[in-house]
Amino acid sequence: MKPFKHIFTRKTLAAGLAASIFMASCTKDFERLNTNPYGVSEDDLKKDFQYIGEPFKQIQMSIFAANPSWVFQVQQNLMGDLYSGYMAVPNPFGNFGNNNTTYNLQDGWNQVLWGCAYGTYAPSLDNSVMPVCRYVGNLTKTDYPNFYAWSLLLKVLTMHRLADVYGPIIYTKYGVQNPDGSIDYDSQQEAYNAFFKDLAEAITTLTKYHNDGAPKNFAEFDLSPYQGDYSKWVQVANTLRLRLAIRISKADPAKAKTEGEAALAHPLGLLTAAADNFTINIAPLEHPLRTFSEGWGDIRMSAPMESILKGLKDPRLVKYFSPSDEFPGQYKGIRNGINLPAKEVYVNFSKLNKDLLGNSKIQVMTAAEAWFLKAEANLLGWTGAGAAQQNYEKGVEASFAQHGVSGNLAEYLADNTSTAAPYVDPKNAANNINTGSPWLSTITVKWNDVDAPARKLERIITQKWIAGFPEGQEAWAEFRRTGYPKQFPVMINNSGGKISTTAFIRRINFSSTEYQANPKGVERAVTLLGGPDNGGTRLWWDKP
Repeated sequence: MKPFKHIFTRKTLAAGLAASIFMASCTKDFERLNTNPYGVSEDDLKKDFQYIGEPFKQIQMSIFAANPSWVFQVQQNLMGDLYSGYMAVPNPFGNFGNNNTTYNLQDGWNQVLWGCAYGTYAPSLDNSVMPVCRYVGNLTKTDYPNFYAWSLLLKVLTMHRLADVYGPIIYTKYGVQNPDGSIDYDSQQEAYNAFFKDLAEAITTLTKYHNDGAPKNFAEFDLSPYQGDYSKWVQVANTLRLRLAIRISKADPAKAKTEGEAALAHPLGLLTAAADNFTINIAPLEHPLRTFSEGWGDIRMSAPMESILKGLKDPRLVKYFSPSDEFPGQYKGIRNGINLPAKEVYVNFSKLNKDLLGNSKIQVMTAAEAWFLKAEANLLGWTGAGAAQQNYEKGVEASFAQHGVSGNLAEYLADNTSTAAPYVDPKNAANNINTGSPWLSTITVKWNDVDAPARKLERIITQKWIAGFPEGQEAWAEFRRTGYPKQFPVMINNSGGKISTTAFIRRINFSSTEYQANPKGVERAVTLLGGPDNGGTRLWWDKP
């Protein structure tokens, strides 16, 4: 039996929640946070920066929490990967699919991502992101500024994902208890301002190390392809800064412009070519998505992916997915939020391409994304963005290079007629999306400079969505921010009116674990949301 299945029994879920609260939460047991959690003598750890370097491997692995696989499944695959429209489930997971896939948000699922950041669900508090970042920060801030800067960057990389799921998070106030024992949350705006502050400091420090030709002290601990190259990590930080600036461009246009233009103006630039792509090597572990697709049979191609990739004649289709076992030679996706009477009904639809996931590298950020960010920055009128069309086409080019289909680039970029194809569910025609449906995108590939800004944005985000696969959480954030690309609403909505079928799910609510561990803090956090603590409330940056 797969470990993931265990969380669906009431007995084990209750026991897990009780154990989580007993172990420690982000609001209690702070005396352990500044101790060495690795069980190795300090003399041994100090050799070749081991003392400060080894924890960084844990931080990088914790960006996605890929081990054990079921943790990744709950906090990433059954959340962003579905809500982005990238993937769908053939598995009802018990109770006939009455769970997060149909907007009946399950408390045991909702709290896993939060616990991975703070330790309320992880096997050890000291192996979670915020405790480890605090630990290495205390070690490095004065004597090892390069390691400290790296910790700031990795912390923002991880924690902005948390903020983009829940909204308010504990960031600047982490470890600061009120007299009543509670911990206050940062509003999402406060958290973003802190992210920018930390990124600016990290960029300044790492840039100086690069300019000075300093030794690459953290090469041994770098799980990315960069081997401790300061310039590459600065490019990651600049691209992340631009990502976050674009994200808040509706909510705080002035701050977004300031931060975005700072990223665009930096002399070391952004990620540029496919070889620059930021991945985390989790070897010897298998890529979790391969486990879910090939081993467990729990994830398949989505209906929007089938519609858009087939309709646009996109050569990346065969790189992302495999033909259906039931319909030979055809690529078949599943619509999310449908009636799933049994796993066997849809399990033979298209799997994820195992070659895409065969190298144990989890994609975090790509050069293609950087080009699409620049294209949107042009639409916003930001200095240093460059031409929108050139950026857009460079984004597609980078994605094609990444997936080895560059020979099709010119023909693809020139296509001004192909659009998303109607979706046909061969198992249940009620799930079809027919020609003329308002949920069916009409965007084409070829750039048209006379299009209205909204049409240009739809074209940019549609290609950004395709290029970003399979990183669903970022794609879900962009769908919420822009409404693009067009997605197919769920057929079954079990939210009890909390989440609009046509507006889609906007966030994940705080779990009962946190309400029990930090009740006063959560109560205050809810007032920062601007709405009830449920999946229908929009985040601060998520403006209609």
